[in-house]
Amino acid sequence: MEKKPIYYLVPVLLGTLILLSNFLSTDLFQIDVHNFSVWFVLSLFVFVCGWLINKLLGWKHGGKVVFAVIVAVVIISIIMISMFSDYFGIGQVLTENLLLYSLRLIMLGAIGFFGMTLSELLILQREIGTLNQKNINSEACEKEFEKKAAFLLSEAQLNAEKIVFKAQKNAQFYEDKLNSLGTRLKELIQMEKELIRQYEEEDKEISN
Repeated sequence: MEKKPIYYLVPVLLGTLILLSNFLSTDLFQIDVHNFSVWFVLSLFVFVCGWLINKLLGWKHGGKVVFAVIVAVVIISIIMISMFSDYFGIGQVLTENLLLYSLRLIMLGAIGFFGMTLSELLILQREIGTLNQKNINSEACEKEFEKKAAFLLSEAQLNAEKIVFKAQKNAQFYEDKLNSLGTRLKELIQMEKELIRQYEEEDKEISN
């Protein structure tokens, strides 16, 4: 499948969504339903992006692109958070918070990979179903071919038997004809001999 440049807008969108998660609250399980809803919608969009990337760029190339996007977003986020630590309310413990932010970004990236995986599984399942259907059709065609071959073979054998029977019948007919002609020829020869013998006897009587 040709990978058009416009297809790479989806990985850009994926990176943007993951990067925007830095500005959300890190407390996912607090009582605020609105905060959880935002995270759920963001995760859903990331999942859809992963699904589309697999559709547009394929499993191997798309996986490399998603991995590169995650790495790039993590690096950009670390630089951004380090420079604006006061804005993100990190305080003094910078390393641990950077690690937590990185893990959160990687988690969102994993959701994108999950979308790719599910999309690829459905594609493979569809291909397997198509192959199974082709195998069933192939087996049906093979059985039909075997039936036709058996029918043609039996018909050929029947025709061959008819030809042999007809040839034997004709051979018997001509053999009978030859035997009849041979018998008649012998009778004629015998009659000729009798006539010759009679002529010889008559000649002898005349001579005497």
